Amino acid sequence: MSDKNKPKKKRNIFLRLFKWLFWSVFISGFIGVIILGTYIYYLYQDLPKIYSLNDYRPPIVTSIFSDDGTVIAEFFKERRIIIPVKDISQKLKRAFIAAEDSRFFKHQGIDVISIIRAAFKNIEAGAIVQGGSTITQQVAKSFFLSPERSFNRKLKEAILAYQIDRNFEKEQILYLYLNQIYLGHGAYGVESAAENYFGKKTAELNLAECAILAGLPQAPSKYSPFRHPERAKDRQLYVLNRMIEEGYITKEEAEEAKAFELDIKPRRNLYIENVPYYTEHVRQTIEKKYGRDALYLEGLKIYTAVNIEMQNIAQEEIQKGLYDLDKRQGYRGPIKNIPMEEIESYSQSIQNEFPDDSFIEGNIVKGIVISIDASAKVASIRMGGKRGLLKISDMRWARKPNSEVAYYEARIRKIEDVLQVYDVIFVKLKNMLKDEQLWEVSLEQEPSAQSALMAIETGTGNVKVMIGGKDFRESQFNRATQSRRQPGSSFKPIVYAAAIDKGYTPASIIYDTAFTFNDPENDLKWKPKNYHETFYGPTPMRTALAKSLNVATIKILKDIGIGYAIDYARKLGINSNLNRDLSIALGSSGVSLLEMLTAYSIFANQGYLIEPVFITKVVDRNGNVLEEANYEAKKVIEDTTAYIITSLLESVVKDGTGKRVKALNRPVAGKTGTTNDLNDAWFIGYTPDYVTGVWVGFDNEQSLGKGETGSRAASPIWLEFMKRILEDKPIKVFQIPNGIVFSRIDPKTGLLASPDASDSVFECFKAGTAPTKTVQKSDNITDKDIFYKLGM
Repeated sequence: MSDKNKPKKKRNIFLRLFKWLFWSVFISGFIGVIILGTYIYYLYQDLPKIYSLNDYRPPIVTSIFSDDGTVIAEFFKERRIIIPVKDISQKLKRAFIAAEDSRFFKHQGIDVISIIRAAFKNIEAGAIVQGGSTITQQVAKSFFLSPERSFNRKLKEAILAYQIDRNFEKEQILYLYLNQIYLGHGAYGVESAAENYFGKKTAELNLAECAILAGLPQAPSKYSPFRHPERAKDRQLYVLNRMIEEGYITKEEAEEAKAFELDIKPRRNLYIENVPYYTEHVRQTIEKKYGRDALYLEGLKIYTAVNIEMQNIAQEEIQKGLYDLDKRQGYRGPIKNIPMEEIESYSQSIQNEFPDDSFIEGNIVKGIVISIDASAKVASIRMGGKRGLLKISDMRWARKPNSEVAYYEARIRKIEDVLQVYDVIFVKLKNMLKDEQLWEVSLEQEPSAQSALMAIETGTGNVKVMIGGKDFRESQFNRATQSRRQPGSSFKPIVYAAAIDKGYTPASIIYDTAFTFNDPENDLKWKPKNYHETFYGPTPMRTALAKSLNVATIKILKDIGIGYAIDYARKLGINSNLNRDLSIALGSSGVSLLEMLTAYSIFANQGYLIEPVFITKVVDRNGNVLEEANYEAKKVIEDTTAYIITSLLESVVKDGTGKRVKALNRPVAGKTGTTNDLNDAWFIGYTPDYVTGVWVGFDNEQSLGKGETGSRAASPIWLEFMKRILEDKPIKVFQIPNGIVFSRIDPKTGLLASPDASDSVFECFKAGTAPTKTVQKSDNITDKDIFYKLGM
């Protein structure tokens, strides 16, 4: 072969090699495309249908409102508030687009250019600093895919993003994205996040705040303005610079936003802060009626009857009443005594627990006794970084607990009898001694008793106040609705109302004399007695209730019948189990505060039962009303009976055990309640405006202490609460219904008094029941003629 043929052979070899490579690559590529196409086809078949986005119905917040429309609690699994895209400001939308997907309006769901750019940025930085996912891809992942990191998931995401872009307007995609995205601290969507971080709606956000929110999607925890304000600020600067690059804002606007001092609001727990016992009762009611999913996912709007101002007043008066009660019981000692070397560290812990804004007149804080000056009778207290002076005059109450010595006789004489140096104690801030920069303080201790208070509006049944204990954080048990405690003498008006409908009148004479009840079947003998262990002999019914005479009430119950009285109580809303014996006259069976208020409200509402209303309306997420309060008034007793009981209960306040509440200085009817061994103290009373009840006691049913009756332990709370809520309201009187007549009677006999009788009184009667016989001076009438001897 000649040399001139060699290049030709080489060319043929290269040509064959090229052809072989070409066809190898072509065939491999073709096969790869077929395989990839087949894989995508089968992957596509398994993809969710994007048309479900048309029915976007994410979990949203259920809100509970007070009577003035204030949000008092929220319940949710994802804290999301849906907002139409038209209500989202242009600057907020642009901030997110600049930070997350600058070519959002140009690409078709997938942005290859951004992916490549992000790859180079990440290589340059040596870390993941920028993502390549578009907003549309994020929507696809959020709605349809798991967060797993895999090629399979990314491919599905890309396909879905392309489909979404083809089938939805860009504004629709933004609407889904900005309402769905998680932005940290339980906030889903921009509206919820704006409330979380700034306490505002998105429409109220300025550019600086918009940039903070737009910086969160990449890593909400990492850039949290709560936990990492410096990182959040850095991310904000990134967003603002991106907005400049995209031409959305000027450098001047960016500089102004950068200089803006952010006011990051700590997320409030409305449920705990406002009216927790009330909202928890509502929560349980809604969950039982509509189910857990409806409560936590469906964004119900629940409107209630609660009044926040009245609720706060009630809480304050309960605290005051319990602190006063606790002081009467004596001092249980300091929290603890610490070694001298722990003073600094413990003071720091006090400072952390009680920061500077806690030091307000009237607040209670912890302190350490640093020194005691016996001659000056003053102790020096260190309260974190603050100092206080505790005089003996502000701790004289601190006698030993359960002392049998009278309260005033047991007052302490020396500080050293109560406190030692390095004792940790509670003190109340009285006032600042400006010249010395010291606080004057008084000794305090945490009350151990509990209390409950409810107030119902007459005429509507709206429950304006419900407090089930001294502190919801300590105990969620609702002592107003869940507890069953003996009502003591506060149950007596129910027995008296039953007697009125059996023919008794306020002038009926009852023998308040000793008797013994024999129960041969149970080998039981019971000799009831009055609270002061005295008997009053023949007594008018009005006086018997005013003085809360036990024996007289038992005799009335025995006369009208236990079964009849129990049926009557049921009619008045008492549903708890009642003992079928004479002891129910003294309130021996456990009932709830809610039941007692329901019964008393019937007297206040002229004989009509209006079921207590907590929830006034429930609206679903679409604005449909699911329920509305039915203010139906059902007549259960005669209006004349209701008025007579009201009149009798006015006498309890004017002349009987409820005298303390006369200080209300307006018409009021009410009744104290005290149980055996002073375990429970009650006062239930009403004006023409409100029916209010107060209970005080220990959860373990121990005695409240000597002399702690309903009058002393419960009625002061009731009085101060009612004074404050009625302060600006006009004085009203109880309405006298038709069918009530007034006659002048002799209180000793219950009969009509002669015209010249000097000690006669006016008494109210149902028409036709007033006495007809007149007592004349010359009449010779014996006890047997005019006194009821009930069953004796």
